[in-house]
Amino acid sequence: MTLKTRFSELLGIEYPIVQGGMMWVGRAELAAAVSNAGGLGILTALTQPSPDDLRKEIERCRTMTDKPFGVNLTILPSVNPPPYAEYRKAIIEMGVKIVETAGHNPQEHVEDFKAHGITVVHKCTAVRHAVSAQKMGVDAISIDGFECAGHPGEDDIPGLILIPAAADKVTIPMIASGGFGDGRGLVAALALGAEGINMGTRFCATKEAPIHDNIKQLLVENDERDTNLIFRSLRNTGRVAKTSRSSQVVDILKNPEAEFKDVAHLVKGADGRVALETGDVDAGLVWAGQIQGLIHDIPSCEELIKRIVSEAEAIIKQRLPGCVG
Repeated sequence: MTLKTRFSELLGIEYPIVQGGMMWVGRAELAAAVSNAGGLGILTALTQPSPDDLRKEIERCRTMTDKPFGVNLTILPSVNPPPYAEYRKAIIEMGVKIVETAGHNPQEHVEDFKAHGITVVHKCTAVRHAVSAQKMGVDAISIDGFECAGHPGEDDIPGLILIPAAADKVTIPMIASGGFGDGRGLVAALALGAEGINMGTRFCATKEAPIHDNIKQLLVENDERDTNLIFRSLRNTGRVAKTSRSSQVVDILKNPEAEFKDVAHLVKGADGRVALETGDVDAGLVWAGQIQGLIHDIPSCEELIKRIVSEAEAIIKQRLPGCVG
């Protein structure tokens, strides 16, 4: 079956299935495997310690696939921000054709990418942000529901409402993020008005994901209840896997007087990298979504994508027609 949508045709990919940018995970091994399987793999720019390292990673990915792949650039407010403009320059100079942007006020980056003929997919968590991104000139939207790993925003709107609400306001192609991991989710996303799906946590539980097997097994063993929402009181909500460390963060921030500095030692990004690479699940935060409840194995990316597509085909061709009299 060929699942064609405006999104897949825009990016020149076989299936409208995207591996979203993930810190410490979006490396060449995973991105190339997803792209080779017919989806869109994405490298995470800021996983690389410098723009030159990103150049090398893009080149490494090209040795592993001749299919389209993208690069994620997430812009976050920070006291000591990384050199975003230099990472952007590296992406442009390396001839990358697809970029996933996310985060705070990406306008200058979007304008520069577009000026160089790059297709921009902007990831956002609210309908108003999707509308703004469309006005800004992005080519596609990735709308991220409350079920997602990472930062789901502060509105707490799940995909069942957020996706069609965004589809009512956005005219460019849109894919759905947050809570997707099988063919049922893909068909549901299409029915709700999206033209594909973006998966993060599900691709972490694959053979090619460059993280420790203990972390992959954690995602298999956890269910849909095994996440914690951290930073709620700080208006910077993040969804992570439920571990002793993330539960400690939640407990500390229950104190109405608590500030970020009280949990800073527990949430360091470098510690998250240690957890992913050593398999010590309590060494740092493990970012994971509620889709954990639908993760039951650790397939290759090719096996996963083919399964999702075949499940979707069966639902569309067999189950749904039987519901219509």
